[in-house]
Amino acid sequence: MGRRPAPAEPGLTDLTPDQRLRRLELTVTRRLDGMLHGEHRGLLPGPGSEPAGSREYRPGEDEVRRMDWSVTARTTVPHVREVDADRELTTWLLVDASASMEYGTAELDKRELAVAAVATIGFLTAGPGNRLGAQVLTPYGLHRVPPRSGRTHLIGLLRALLAAPRVGGRDPDVAPVPELAEALTAVCRVAHRRGLVVVVSDFLDGLPDDPATPAAWERPLRRLTVRHQVLAVEVTDPRELELPDVGLITLVDPETGEHREVWTGDRRLRERYAAAAAAQRDQVRQALRRAGATHLALRTDRDWAADIVRHVQAQRRLALAPAAVPAGGVA
Repeated sequence: MGRRPAPAEPGLTDLTPDQRLRRLELTVTRRLDGMLHGEHRGLLPGPGSEPAGSREYRPGEDEVRRMDWSVTARTTVPHVREVDADRELTTWLLVDASASMEYGTAELDKRELAVAAVATIGFLTAGPGNRLGAQVLTPYGLHRVPPRSGRTHLIGLLRALLAAPRVGGRDPDVAPVPELAEALTAVCRVAHRRGLVVVVSDFLDGLPDDPATPAAWERPLRRLTVRHQVLAVEVTDPRELELPDVGLITLVDPETGEHREVWTGDRRLRERYAAAAAAQRDQVRQALRRAGATHLALRTDRDWAADIVRHVQAQRRLALAPAAVPAGGVA
């Protein structure tokens, strides 16, 4: 007798929110754990670099080079600067949960893939003392989650992302839809300490038709890269890159609700669509590169865990590679 085939494993969308969280946690810890730096690696060498006020100078205990001369001049009493040790990492997440992120034709839609990316970042940076905060960009406004540490905080954030309401019958006249550029500016205001900023989005918001024109979110993203290490996670779906030959279909813009009927049997139309989509993705890549952000591309029809592993390994090789030798120089 032949062996009975094993039952198919349920997809992520078939599970309850708690089961999804457990599946994500197992995927991350089994396949990605150990890929990042140690738990206590500082951003800069030494006792610390973040200002934390001043106190009176203690002869024989404090170094003169830490004197706070401005406070000393105002009070006529010697003061030294205090700094916070920056061994603990503060990570700020900006998660795009707008209408365009609800689209998906594979096992996951783009929002669920964004939650998987957030779970990866959260589980791998949840070391002792590390804190995780988030700004969630929804069609109903910008929701802020203060930075905290611990697994309970991370699980609560993931559960809130999975349970976030979809656009559904939202009335567009109730309130203006926030933009990605505004959300990035909000992150600039709250991310005071140097750390890691992760932006998870499809980056379609504010993308101009003219490739020579900068995207609306490029400038605030560049301001973040000046002080923080920024990882831009671009989330896409295969149907956004090419159209299948399935006859007459109706396309709906999730942001505006505009409808358009398209005959996909036209080969030239499919080719133009693929070329325009490729140009749009290249426009996003160039904007992220100009802003100085590290780019990680994820697709709903690919193994997102394997893509993240390859990205982390590539970044480690770049970090360990010796500096390039100038032309004509001595190796």
